[in-house]
Amino acid sequence: MKRPPATTVYYGLEFLLSMPTWIVVAIYLVRELDLSPLVLILMGTAMEAAVFLFEVPTGVVADTYGRKLSLVIGFFGMGTAWLLVGLVSAPWAIVALWAAWGVAYTFTSGAYQAWITDEVGIERVPHVFLRGARLAYGGALLGLVLSVLVGAQSLRAAVIAGGALQIACAVACVFLMPETGFRRRPAEERGDAFTELRATALAGGRFVRGRPLLLLLLGIAFFIGTASEAFDRLKEAHFLREIGLPAIGHLDAVVWFGGFAAVAMLFGYFAIGALQRRFERVGTGGIARLLLAVTATMAVAQLVFALTGAAVVAIVGLLTALLARQVLSPLWDIWVNQQITDSSVRATVNSITGQADAVGQAAGGPVLGVVGNALGTGAALGLGALLLTPALALYGRAIRHGGREPELEELPAVAS
Repeated sequence: MKRPPATTVYYGLEFLLSMPTWIVVAIYLVRELDLSPLVLILMGTAMEAAVFLFEVPTGVVADTYGRKLSLVIGFFGMGTAWLLVGLVSAPWAIVALWAAWGVAYTFTSGAYQAWITDEVGIERVPHVFLRGARLAYGGALLGLVLSVLVGAQSLRAAVIAGGALQIACAVACVFLMPETGFRRRPAEERGDAFTELRATALAGGRFVRGRPLLLLLLGIAFFIGTASEAFDRLKEAHFLREIGLPAIGHLDAVVWFGGFAAVAMLFGYFAIGALQRRFERVGTGGIARLLLAVTATMAVAQLVFALTGAAVVAIVGLLTALLARQVLSPLWDIWVNQQITDSSVRATVNSITGQADAVGQAAGGPVLGVVGNALGTGAALGLGALLLTPALALYGRAIRHGGREPELEELPAVAS
C-alpha cells in the first residue's frame, strides 16, 4: 500500500486531532459532575506529574525505536482516556484518567515535531508548522461546531465522541504514516534495550547542556507552565461561578464557550497567515521578539480576565489570551526545533523542553488550586498571569545576547 506524503498525513492529523475540544469536557466537569476548583486543578497536576515522569523516557523511545510507533501508542492512549472521562463520574477516577492521558501524551510530545521535521527537513519545517497550525484552526472550528451541536443535547456524548476520534487517528497512522527520515542504529551497534535507551537519553542531555539557548528555553517553558495551569483549568469555572455569562437569549453555556473559542480560532487563522507571509519575507531571525510580544500580550489579557467583574471586558480578555496562546504554540515549535541540529536526539530534546513545562504546571497547579478554593477563581487566575513575568525577562535576555549565554558557555563541560 502506497502511503501519502508526510505533509499530507501531518496536515490531516493537525485537522482531525484539533476537533476534540477541551471546552466541552470542562463544561461537563463543572456543570454535570460539579467538580471543585481544587479537583479541576488536581486533574491538571496529575496530568503534568505524569508528563514530568514520562516525558523524557517516552521521547527516548521515539529516538530509539521510531517516531511512528510512539505516535500510534500516544494517540490511542489519549483517545482511550478522553473517552473514559465521559463514562465515569467519580472525582478520583477523573483525576486518574487525566493522569493516564498525560502519560499517553508524552508519547506524542517531541515525537510529533521530530517526525515531521525529519521528514521535510529543518529548512521547510517552519512553513509546515505554520500551515499545519492554520489547518488545526479549521479542524478545531469544525469540531467546535459539532461539539456544541452534540453537547447541547448531551455533554457526555460529545466527550465520548472526542475520544473515539483520537483512537481513529491512531488506527489511521498505522496504515498511512510514512517514516523515511528516522534511522535506527544498525543492530550490530545496539546493545540491550536498557543500554540503548540510556545512551539516547544521555546524548539528549549532553546536547541540551551544550546549547546555552536551549537551557534558556527550559527556563521559559517552566514559567509558562507554572502560569498556565490556572487558566487551563479554571477559565470556564470563573465565568460560570464568578462573572456570569451575558443574558442574551438564554443561550446555553456550551454555546457561549463554543462561540468564544470560534472567534479566537478565526483570529488565530488569519494571524498565522500573516506570520507565514512574514517568514517568507524575512525568515526566522526575529522569532524571539515575536514570542516576547505574544507572551506579554497573553499575560496582560489573562490579568484583565482575572480582575474584571464586567462580562464584556472579561470576554475581550479571554479572547485575547486564547489568541495569544494559539499563536505562541507554532512559534515555540519552530524556535525549539531550529536549535536541534542532531536528528538522533530530536524527540528527546523536544521532550526535555516539554518536561520543563510539566514541572512548572505540576509545581504551580496545587498552589493556584488552593488559592482558587480560598479566594476564588479570579485570584488564582490573576496570580497565574503574574507568574509569566520571569518568562518575559528570559525572552529579553535571549534577545539581548542574540541567543548566546556567555556565562554558561564559559563553564566546564559536564562529563557524561
